[in-house]
Amino acid sequence: MTLEIRDISKSFGGFKALDGMTLTIDSKGLFGIIGPNGAGKSTLFSVVSGFQHADSGEIRMDGKVIDKLSPPERARAGMVRTFQVPREFSHLTVRENLMAAAPGQAGESLVGLFFRPGQVRKEEAAIAEKVATTIEFLRLGKVADVPSGKLSGGQKKLLELGRALMVDPTLILLDEPFAGVNPVLIGEIMERIAELNTRGIGFVIIEHDLQALTRLVPRLAVMDRGRLLAEGAPAAVLEDPVVREAYLGGAS
Repeated sequence: MTLEIRDISKSFGGFKALDGMTLTIDSKGLFGIIGPNGAGKSTLFSVVSGFQHADSGEIRMDGKVIDKLSPPERARAGMVRTFQVPREFSHLTVRENLMAAAPGQAGESLVGLFFRPGQVRKEEAAIAEKVATTIEFLRLGKVADVPSGKLSGGQKKLLELGRALMVDPTLILLDEPFAGVNPVLIGEIMERIAELNTRGIGFVIIEHDLQALTRLVPRLAVMDRGRLLAEGAPAAVLEDPVVREAYLGGAS
């Protein structure tokens, strides 16, 4: 089970954000991506998740080309992403945000409401149960009925993860899950990610917090100027002279 990124390039005007980026990732594992600002990490996530289209190259998930799939279609295929800045509905509670994230609800259409009320009630009950389970798993019970705009940074990151879980993904792309989060909640987020991985959900994680990331992932890739610099076990990658020069400024 793999996510294959094959010779992907993407330019914005004269700036080449991705330049022949190639990487193969175990879609059931825990994989980290690091790099200096402007390395192309978030652009890579946008292309892989379908929010932007590559100028050239190919994306395969478990052997199937997914380049032409929209973000919702990729989500239905099992891949979802989060964003560096959480995109919750701030006026809705945590519970309501999770319910809104559930896909394919018959009650969203007038046809479903008028002609399939029994199905709508059954779906709503199943979604409510799933929401309750997700809230419990993420330990958000104390804020379940609080407007999400009032949450802390870490709680918003947990909610963002919860919204992704509502679509039953097999692979989650996490963009800076620890940014703006206090150390206690970073630990909780790491625990939830690790547990979800044991349940069969894979993660690809962009993160600047190297200490937290290298404790979590067994494989790490380094990007710079839209290209792959190195990939492998975190300790070995971070000792690579090319990586140290590009990412750590050559610091010893």
